[in-house]
Amino acid sequence: MKPRDLSAHSVYRAGRGLEEVARELGMDPDDLVKLASNENMYGPSPKAVEAIRDATERMHSYPKASHADLAERLGECWDLSPDQVWLGNGGDGVLDYLARAMLEPGDAVLVPSPGFAYYPMSARFHHGDVREYTLSKADDFAQTAATVLQDYDGERIVYLTSPHNPTGSEFTTDAIVEIAERTDEETLALVDEAYGEFTERPSARQLLDERDDIAILRTFSKVYGLAGVRLGYGLVPEAWADAYARINTPFAASELACRAGLAALEDDDHRETTVETARWAREYYHEHLDAPTWESGGNFVLAEVGDGSAVADAAQHEGVIVRDCSSFGLPECIRLTCGTREDTKLAVEIVNGVLS
Repeated sequence: MKPRDLSAHSVYRAGRGLEEVARELGMDPDDLVKLASNENMYGPSPKAVEAIRDATERMHSYPKASHADLAERLGECWDLSPDQVWLGNGGDGVLDYLARAMLEPGDAVLVPSPGFAYYPMSARFHHGDVREYTLSKADDFAQTAATVLQDYDGERIVYLTSPHNPTGSEFTTDAIVEIAERTDEETLALVDEAYGEFTERPSARQLLDERDDIAILRTFSKVYGLAGVRLGYGLVPEAWADAYARINTPFAASELACRAGLAALEDDDHRETTVETARWAREYYHEHLDAPTWESGGNFVLAEVGDGSAVADAAQHEGVIVRDCSSFGLPECIRLTCGTREDTKLAVEIVNGVLS
């Protein structure tokens, strides 16, 4: 017996962890700074940590109440019905739910290149066909309606990442509306706003009041520092919100995740400090790196360094882990997560030293 044919499926390559790199280099993890995975430089929300500790005694119960409480609270935050909030096991889980709700076997999706590897992976898991639209380096990875529509051919889902990983570029609301208006009635424009808290542009949320062909992805992994508990959510039109009950995994978000999410939403100090520092770090990278960079709306900056793999390898030997962007089809680039002020300055010093 063998699994079904998975030859068309790719493997998701996550950024390497501190302990993994430290073991390889024979270093103490405390002597390394990880700026490769766009994680929160301040760690998890302290209120979320406290909530997780308090919730441990309830681990014998299914998270029915906490799941409902979090959906209701997020509905209040976004002025939506709780039914329009689809909780998932990370943003990846929400991508799976939307693919499960939308795709029939053989349906096509349109994903950005470069882009998040899990978009095509999720579509293929659900027997979808994957096509690409290209973000051109020559155009500074500009995300416009024309960029998408020139490659659109009736796909069921079009993935729009704003801010985009790894480039940091963004769609305007007008561009998203144009894409929705010029694609088929049965095409979903899925707007991934995983880094939405770090940008000064408005969310696409307002479009949910006007259209039934747009959905939005959000996550607790970035600004709230909860990547390890895996908690994300989708915001969907009221017209088809009830599909969630038919396609979601039972108790998709755990008790710990839901309680952590509820607490993190109330941690204004942690969120504001995280965003403020990330915006400062972006500008510091732009001003002080001895390499071309692109404007970014996320908590990271893309830099062109010549040989991304060699620069990333040399930097980690000096104590700073950055992301080699070869897996994104950008071997000449590295991506640097926005760290604390201290870590950001150290990263610039080390990368500049490597480049010199």
